[in-house]
Amino acid sequence: MAKKKPKRSTRKKAPASSDSAVLARVAEALERLAPPPQSAAGFAGGDAFVWQAERDGLHAVPRVNRVPLQLLKGLEHQVEMLLNNTRNHADGLPANNALLWGARGTGKSSLVKAVHAAVNAERKKGPRLALIEIHREDIPTLPRLLNLVRGSGRQCVLFCDDLSFEGEDIGYKALKAVLEGGLEGRPPNAVFYATSNRRHMLARDMIENERATAIHGGEAIEEKVSLSDRFGLWLGFHHIDQDTFYAIVDGYASAFKLPIAEDELRAKAIEWSMTRGSRSGRVAWQFIQHLAGELRMKIVL
Repeated sequence: MAKKKPKRSTRKKAPASSDSAVLARVAEALERLAPPPQSAAGFAGGDAFVWQAERDGLHAVPRVNRVPLQLLKGLEHQVEMLLNNTRNHADGLPANNALLWGARGTGKSSLVKAVHAAVNAERKKGPRLALIEIHREDIPTLPRLLNLVRGSGRQCVLFCDDLSFEGEDIGYKALKAVLEGGLEGRPPNAVFYATSNRRHMLARDMIENERATAIHGGEAIEEKVSLSDRFGLWLGFHHIDQDTFYAIVDGYASAFKLPIAEDELRAKAIEWSMTRGSRSGRVAWQFIQHLAGELRMKIVL
């Protein structure tokens, strides 16, 4: 008896291309949910960035809040030193990490941002210098940022404003290792600039506690103080005298073309500083903003 032939299925096979299309859509969806790590292309968004540690990425800053270098009065030495160091770094020459320390409101962070703009304005050829701000609380992630910078092929200034350490904070150890220590060390295309109100970035009670509890107090203090030694360039900022305060105010008023006589300007400025209990670049800028509002004038940096 002849065997019956098996019936052929009438169901049509889905084309193989449909499977690949589904996989492609899934891959695209995953990429949108979890962007790939930043690469050199992440530096294409401009010249200034903020490090976002939670996603290991850079956020481009289209317009930096800064004061032109020529308006920073009474800082001639600091300007010259930091400008030359930054120029060297932008040109791929040896340059130092820099610590700008001293009284608050004296122009430390303003100088870093102004120097970055000035150096880029000078560069007619070649890639522009990148400024990357890292927040104080993200210092432990600095090695990850350096890995990103190392592969970028671009000269970078890493900048941390108001850097200091309190109590049991051990972030200073990570910073110390990154600046000069470790097997890899600091990438040649990166320097680290920090501002601090303290010369050694450590609270006085933090140092005293180390001295009181350590078996060899001197060695404990030496370890903590040695963090500032990783900065080859130290720039001190101090309270300014009245003539320098006047020069700052006069410079702002001239730059923004405020319609006010010099005598009246200075009288108002000194009255404003007395109500604030100090004379500083920050107080001068706050006064100019107040004055411009009174005169119904807009000021644009």
